[in-house]
Amino acid sequence: MTNEKRAWGVYVHIPYCVKKCAYCDFVSASMGTETVREQEQYAAALRAEIRHAAPPLFTRWGSAATAYFGGGTPTALPAHLLTGIISALREAAGIPEEMTVEANPGTVDEAYFRQLRAAGANRISLGVQSFDDALLRRIGRIHTAAEARAAFRAARAADFTNISLDLMYGLPGQTLVDVRESVCAALALAPEHISVYGLTVEEGTPFAAAEAAGRLELPTEETAEEMYDYLVAELPARGYLRYEISNFARPGYESRHNLGYWRSVPYLGVGAGAHGYIDNVRWENERDAAAYIRRVTAGEDVRRAEDGARTQTAAMEEYAFLALRTAAGIDEADFRRAWGTPFEAVYGAALPPLVARGLLRRADGFTALTPRGMKFGNEVFAEFLLY
Repeated sequence: MTNEKRAWGVYVHIPYCVKKCAYCDFVSASMGTETVREQEQYAAALRAEIRHAAPPLFTRWGSAATAYFGGGTPTALPAHLLTGIISALREAAGIPEEMTVEANPGTVDEAYFRQLRAAGANRISLGVQSFDDALLRRIGRIHTAAEARAAFRAARAADFTNISLDLMYGLPGQTLVDVRESVCAALALAPEHISVYGLTVEEGTPFAAAEAAGRLELPTEETAEEMYDYLVAELPARGYLRYEISNFARPGYESRHNLGYWRSVPYLGVGAGAHGYIDNVRWENERDAAAYIRRVTAGEDVRRAEDGARTQTAAMEEYAFLALRTAAGIDEADFRRAWGTPFEAVYGAALPPLVARGLLRRADGFTALTPRGMKFGNEVFAEFLLY
């Protein structure tokens, strides 16, 4: 262990939602009348975990560079609980240069945002998904398009100068016209960052049950492809550069925290169901919020799924998959520094066919997906498996 300064991040998981969306398989649960007391206990447990786990990393590497509050819905917590967690993080991990809080438009107002800003948050990620009220109801969102616009303006009024909007495509009953209208509505607000996600029907969700029963009317593959093609052409044309498969930003407003994931930067995960990655070891915390609270209160370790130090082969595969998600791609010199072997020596045989098919480009010491490669990324990733 050294005291050399190194970039690292903190991910904080808040597993509460006002209502769980029909497509969501994240660690989260809808709130009931009994949840208020549990939220207080959960916030106390989170503060305790942060105060235990973050100081050794602060001593080792200095202040965390980034922090990200995700969920669930972080803003489902009362503001004083969320800002208390932020304060504990700043005390234990230092003051991150970028601190993002995910927010549901149906849970926030200007007063809430002002409290977050005063506590040290400087980036907001609004889960809008669509500006079509009928679609929002269909997927289980609690907000309307008008409330999404109001939430964005409230964040601006509270002095947030870095705001991201999430949009989705491929939703049940959604058309290309719907996607175009939502993009136009998002662009009219002029956010700094836009994320776009295609719907994936995850096992165990209401959408999966509806699909199994033949009641989920999804767009055809052709229509979903048209939506994708429109998004990846329109957003860059409007000044939002694509820096990762699903993420677009004005220059200088890329999510530093998420870039850390894709560049294999270490991060501490705290909270129920949070994942972390330190010293080539990945883990997942206890997923059940009540059990998480009990274990933290009892002074027990909440990391329930450490995979141990992985083989170099598995680590190289993961490094390649994550880096290829970014527009920059794999830095071949960094690959050699990380693994002690030339990139060509590991993947040389796989590269020429992918370049010939127009899926990869190689230049200036980087190997990256082409626009076509981003569209068919799974085909490329399969060729980066090491058997």
